[in-house]
Amino acid sequence: MKCPFCGHDDTRVIDSRPAEDNNSIRRRRVCDECGKRFTTYEKIETIPLMVLKKGNIRETYDRSKIEAGIVRACHKRPISAEQISRLVDSIETEIFSKEDKEIPSRVIGEFVMEKLKDLDAVAYVRFASVYREFKDVDTFMDELKKVLDKEDQK
Repeated sequence: MKCPFCGHDDTRVIDSRPAEDNNSIRRRRVCDECGKRFTTYEKIETIPLMVLKKGNIRETYDRSKIEAGIVRACHKRPISAEQISRLVDSIETEIFSKEDKEIPSRVIGEFVMEKLKDLDAVAYVRFASVYREFKDVDTFMDELKKVLDKEDQK
């Protein structure tokens, strides 16, 4: 960090702590050249993630939408709120690790289905039936057979 007083390129951090807003770090620095002290604030630059929906509609990413879909799929299943929260955390990790500014909703849906498949077969089929918009019983049965075949392989 460059010293605002003498312009020297080398300064040291002598104290770091969260700022009052808890969204940034307050750093006290000292210049090795002139000895003067100054304060800087470090904040993460956030660029909102956009979700590309059907029909090329864009909307801001919203964790609660993923959570709500998973909660509906897990209704009356032996899955705790903590498990759901961990599941959403792991999906978010995958989403944000892509480092894209835009992500298609179908990619998010695939992440959700992959995670649900490992957690609970019934919740997976429930989510898939809505997400993939099963048009008839045959489509539903095909998906169910895939799940049953996977269970038999375990």
